[in-house]
Amino acid sequence: MAQTPEHILKEAILLEMKGKAFYQNVAEKSDSEAAKKIFQMMADEEDQHILFLSKQFQNYKKNQKFEKPAEYVEHPEEEIALKVLTEQLVKETNAASFEASAISAAMDFEKRAVKLYKDRAEEAVDPFEIELYTMLYKWEMGHEKALHEMNEMLREDIWNDNNFWAF
Repeated sequence: MAQTPEHILKEAILLEMKGKAFYQNVAEKSDSEAAKKIFQMMADEEDQHILFLSKQFQNYKKNQKFEKPAEYVEHPEEEIALKVLTEQLVKETNAASFEASAISAAMDFEKRAVKLYKDRAEEAVDPFEIELYTMLYKWEMGHEKALHEMNEMLREDIWNDNNFWAF
């Protein structure tokens, strides 16, 4: 049975709220300054997703249609800041740390969001709904990619520290 647009929007808002709570919690509990900043940035972005989705939900509930989503443009300095913070994170933590575990869990959150939004973008017929979910799944793919890179850097760091390489 196909899910209604309202149901998908509610599910998406709830997923974003869970992600925000998780990221906020990691930011508060981490001993790494870099991790605090990275996870706070992600919590703030989840807030933006919640706003995008809540606005669409309210409009859909009222008018039974989607409105053109506001354009989101990622600032290039955010990507640079994230790279610097990732390098700092690797220096401040290790692959078996709380932060590394949080990165793995965050990757799962982002994968679920990407799947939900990508699937809905492919199923939807309303052009604004398609645009909304396409924008969101690309945004979440960026999060997933950044988390994957952090995870790989931490893994490589621990392998190098423990002489896992044969050469």
